[in-house]
Amino acid sequence: MISRRTLIQLFGSLGIYIANPFGLINTATTSPILRNIPKSGESIPAIGMGTWLTFGIGGDVAARQIRVKILQEFFKKGGAMIDSSPMYGTSEEVIGHCLKQIKDTDNLFAATKVWTTGWQAGIRQMLRSQHRWGIKVFDLIQIHNLLDWEVHLETLEGWKAEGRIRYIGITTSHGRRHDELQQILKHEDAIDFVQFTYNIEDREAEQYLLPLATERKIAVIINRPFQAGNLFNSVQGKPLPAWASEFDCQNWAQFFLKFIISHPAVTCAIPATSRVDHMQQNMGALYGRLPDAKTRQKMIKLFVSL
Repeated sequence: MISRRTLIQLFGSLGIYIANPFGLINTATTSPILRNIPKSGESIPAIGMGTWLTFGIGGDVAARQIRVKILQEFFKKGGAMIDSSPMYGTSEEVIGHCLKQIKDTDNLFAATKVWTTGWQAGIRQMLRSQHRWGIKVFDLIQIHNLLDWEVHLETLEGWKAEGRIRYIGITTSHGRRHDELQQILKHEDAIDFVQFTYNIEDREAEQYLLPLATERKIAVIINRPFQAGNLFNSVQGKPLPAWASEFDCQNWAQFFLKFIISHPAVTCAIPATSRVDHMQQNMGALYGRLPDAKTRQKMIKLFVSL
């Protein structure tokens, strides 16, 4: 396995990215790529942040300081959606700690999940999440991996009516349970967001889920945009093609993310990171041009050939 830093060093030895190693765009003179939430018309940035593994760091003081810097960079570069779950260990507690250290979090779009069985257990878990994040109203609570979804959906509908949350979502990952998810999306009008896996390697969602979300006017959050980091292994030692500059792409992270958010059904992709420089790379995908349909096919052809 090889890290992105090593990849950058390799490419630098070939004379690539020397002037601008992280593909940074002057965000002061450009506008972020926004996507509308179909049910409301509200706009949110197309690149958010996931916290699976990367924020479950417990009480490690040094690691927490790094997460504060990561979130500062995220907000500085126009980010809004932070996605977490009680499943992610201490992630929610660490997010809450970090948010207290950051002055400007006005753009925060707070998204978490309910991941338990039973009506009362679900309520207790969501209340704990509020306490851990240090917020009164979540923008989005999602039913994690469809667990006891009928029970939690009823609770969430009530909370939304009371103004305790703004949107309701449901999730799956790793390409699991797509058939059941499709049936839920087809028949449950209360669903505002759906979250699942989609990336340049795993394109199964293009067959049914993405078209269905468009048809049902449901916002789409994409998890595992780097296939748990495996996409970077696939491009090990490979320079970015020169034509990637046509859509303002200057590193592989942006290549993979821009492929995702250029799909018209996608609302937001949520890459996770534990490093500030990787956050800078990721957020670069929020600016500049996006590949068109023809270029997307060219990107797939290139990736498959590597």
